[in-house]
Amino acid sequence: MAHPTDAELNAEELGVQLVRLIRLIHRAKSQIGKKGPDGIEQSAYAILFHLVQDGPQRTGRLAESLHSEISTISRQSNALVQHGLVRRESDPDDGRACLLAPTAEGQRIFQEARAQRTRWLAEVLADWSQADRQALTSLFARLNTDIETRTPNLTELTCAPQAKGGHE
Repeated sequence: MAHPTDAELNAEELGVQLVRLIRLIHRAKSQIGKKGPDGIEQSAYAILFHLVQDGPQRTGRLAESLHSEISTISRQSNALVQHGLVRRESDPDDGRACLLAPTAEGQRIFQEARAQRTRWLAEVLADWSQADRQALTSLFARLNTDIETRTPNLTELTCAPQAKGGHE
């Protein structure tokens, strides 16, 4: 049996810390509540934020980007439209299709949420040195870029081989 390499040992600990980070973020989001003060599902705001960051998009592209079903994106975007945070506009490339785009109010809500997140992170990192904050930001950016460029091979990630001809 081969011994794990230093890189594998470091990756194992990093994996543990990333899972911990994700859980802490989910906990922080759950403290906000499932629905915002205006009754919109918190998960719908991901659509708004995506539109602000990346510009107007079709529902299908949003579903792909957010790893969600088109029906979910449609339901949530309808709520955002009803609340005046997102508008529908015709697609200049295909007049039969429509794009979703943030409204001025949607932009304002996005900026408010971003400012709230910034204040929270500044509080979390207040006792860190400037050098540590810069190093964390730089390393997170590098990690995110490398994750984006290296999609996991799902066949390598399976826990057990599939039984041939068996019933599942």
